[in-house]
Amino acid sequence: MYRYDTIDKEFVADRAAEFREQVGRRLAGEITEDQFKPIRLMNGLYLQLHAYMLRIAIPYGTLNSTKLRKLAYIARTYDRGYGHFTTRTNLQLHWIKLRDAPDILEHLAEVEMHSMQTSGNVIRNITADPYAGATADELDDPRVWSEVIRQWSTLHPEFSFLPRKFKIAVTAAAKDRTATRVYDIGLAMRRGRDGQLGFEVMVGGGLGRTPYLGPTIREFLPTRHLLSYLEAILRVYNRAGRRDNPWKARIKILVAQLGAEEFARQVEAEWEKSDHAKVDLPDTELARIRASFAQSFETLPARSEAFEALKASDPAFARWTRHNLHPHKAPGYAIVDVSLKTPGLTPGDCSSEQMDLVADLAERYSLDEIRVNYQQNLILPHVKLDDVPEVWAQLRAAGLATPNMDLVSDIIACPGLDYCTLANARAIPVAQQIAARFADEERAEAIGELKIKISGCINACGHHHVGHIGILGVDKKGEEFYQVTLGGSGAEDATLGTILGPALPYEKVAEAVEQMVEVYLRERKEGERFLDTFRRTGVAPFKEAVYADVH
Repeated sequence: MYRYDTIDKEFVADRAAEFREQVGRRLAGEITEDQFKPIRLMNGLYLQLHAYMLRIAIPYGTLNSTKLRKLAYIARTYDRGYGHFTTRTNLQLHWIKLRDAPDILEHLAEVEMHSMQTSGNVIRNITADPYAGATADELDDPRVWSEVIRQWSTLHPEFSFLPRKFKIAVTAAAKDRTATRVYDIGLAMRRGRDGQLGFEVMVGGGLGRTPYLGPTIREFLPTRHLLSYLEAILRVYNRAGRRDNPWKARIKILVAQLGAEEFARQVEAEWEKSDHAKVDLPDTELARIRASFAQSFETLPARSEAFEALKASDPAFARWTRHNLHPHKAPGYAIVDVSLKTPGLTPGDCSSEQMDLVADLAERYSLDEIRVNYQQNLILPHVKLDDVPEVWAQLRAAGLATPNMDLVSDIIACPGLDYCTLANARAIPVAQQIAARFADEERAEAIGELKIKISGCINACGHHHVGHIGILGVDKKGEEFYQVTLGGSGAEDATLGTILGPALPYEKVAEAVEQMVEVYLRERKEGERFLDTFRRTGVAPFKEAVYADVH
């Protein structure tokens, strides 16, 4: 994990002190809310329906036990004892008092954390493969390159007032666990014909009111030129992106209007005229950053007798290992997914007690590392197979061992109308109702991979456009309705969902999901996932089942 140097520490501490002064001015009435708003947003503080919400940055979803314990302490002391992990791998606290915000920022600074660039028209938190450094299918550790981008982009003077917010995702594995094609810039590592590493560069993805999958504008960019090429992209966007209409200001609109080919031509022209040497990272600096992520593993047997014995004797443990355990690049280790999707609870919520437990497990069993993924779950990336039974037992006791990764109850949901001023409808209760219908673990396992994603408004924080089943809350004359899409995917086979039909009333949504699942079970062929069956049959049988009794 990257550690702050002296300059980093001083800067973050100074920023927290500066914000304390500004909050004091606001509480004293020396500045109005309108004057204060841009100041608080620069520090990740939003004013939502019931209280202030603080969004805390978790760069590329990586934490250690010290950081997670601090988040647990802050949630316990200044909030209501829990936090909400988001699809951007950040943590949100939804019940913050303004007077406490400076204290929170100081606590964060103590453990090398902050909330800068979690809001505003800037380059936001960089996301990366949550299995980085642990999975055997990666070409390189994407956290290294995410940290390079983070350092380059933090308070970059040229890109601190972009036409609109800007998001970047990095992956280095064949399996896309970051949804790179729905980002403003998606970077997927590739190996060139000469063996050198580079990136496929995708630009112009994004969801929301006008969803797009980002087209590839460069098939192979050598890694040494990453920063100068990103600079060229952002310069083209900064110069040509719209600033007169926030709904048309994202880079996806510019790429769509120009066409991917013309946009790529402009980027290449901008890049060719720039002085790459002044921007691209020196090898010595890259080596310094890379050293921060070096990790060594013990030489262990590939097989654990204790692990295999429990798997053979305990069906519950065996089921959990099938869904929440993944192969590690080092023999004798495993990647453990920690479910924050207990049926009946809020997807992505984690109590202070649960954070403390995961921090303890990470420190003792996972080389002091924790990850957050965009599915709103946590990960212990480096657990010895011999230790997996004990880790499972402790997670289970804390309600963190639901065996449902990528299954029907592993639902992504934004906070929706329960918290957010932008939302049109609730998302959390819909997720809870759906999960309750599929709480039977054997049934969920028989259904197999099925990714349900729910957004409470068109901003699509729940990624509904790329859900196998996507659900979007809409307002119809003051009543909550939900538009359903089918067949989306945020993975390496990225697609946008197809609208099922007219929006459904709130009380119909969970039932409609169950009806669509029944169609899938009836129609599927051997080995087909829900997504495969939909792609083969099309929308017709699902639509017929859902709307047969609506009118």
